[in-house]
Amino acid sequence: MSIASPAVAPPRPATTQKVGLLAGWGRYPILVAEELRRQGHQTFCLGVKEHADPRLAAICDHYEPVGLGKLGRAIRYFNRHEVRDVTMAGKIHKFKLFQPWMWMKHFPDYRTARRFAQHFLYSTRDRKDDTLLLAVIDEFALDGIRFAPATDFVPELLVKLGNLSRRVPSRTERLDIEFGWNVAKELGRFDIGQCVAVKGKATLAVEAIEGTDKCIERAGDLCRAGGFTLVKVAKPQQDMRFDVPTIGLGTLETMVRAGASCLAVEAGRTIILDQQSTIDYANRHGLAIVALDASGNGA
Repeated sequence: MSIASPAVAPPRPATTQKVGLLAGWGRYPILVAEELRRQGHQTFCLGVKEHADPRLAAICDHYEPVGLGKLGRAIRYFNRHEVRDVTMAGKIHKFKLFQPWMWMKHFPDYRTARRFAQHFLYSTRDRKDDTLLLAVIDEFALDGIRFAPATDFVPELLVKLGNLSRRVPSRTERLDIEFGWNVAKELGRFDIGQCVAVKGKATLAVEAIEGTDKCIERAGDLCRAGGFTLVKVAKPQQDMRFDVPTIGLGTLETMVRAGASCLAVEAGRTIILDQQSTIDYANRHGLAIVALDASGNGA
């Protein structure tokens, strides 16, 4: 997903609050950082190496890169700056955990090794997204550092219920949405992924560790005729502090290249980045985008 240059930040109001930002990949952390500054917060940002956009340094009051295996260093950073409230934004590419020599490249510090030994060394606990991210939050909590949902600061990014695009889903697409919604919710319940590609009530591709764009591309390879529907939902047990479903211009560009025609998301629990430009793109390319409630109803 392309990231536009951040706008010049307005002057900070007199009252400030220290907020920490743990930033991953994508445009979402930039939007959060810009809004934190606009609201007058003093922002201390840790950008995950090989993920975070370095332009965050120009938006935040203090910026420092941090490695994936440096949980102890991250905690010391926020303690040093007396930051008690932190939020996460941006994607962590989980597939990097399975690359050759990963632990040599991201050598863990003591707190990382202690916290994740059961997951990676002894394999007595799983490596689901929720399990790993909750472990991170629990380790920060030992030092009195609390995590809040990033959407608490930018609630306007959450998708509203209803049709978002000019074109509404056809009857066939609605049937595929209904079918795919149940499949996607089951994927989420097992913490496998958040989206599924469907055509003619047949599952073309499901998201796992590879991410949404790769899922869409795989569906396009398998369905050269195009015209398939993508359903992206929150997990039934969704923790809004992390891993919230996110779409943006990059998602739609991938859909167009792959031949997808319709996107259904969950209202109130899906983030849409740069909404106006994203919807304008959908309208120019004839895509249908609809936001439904948790049961798959509402448009």
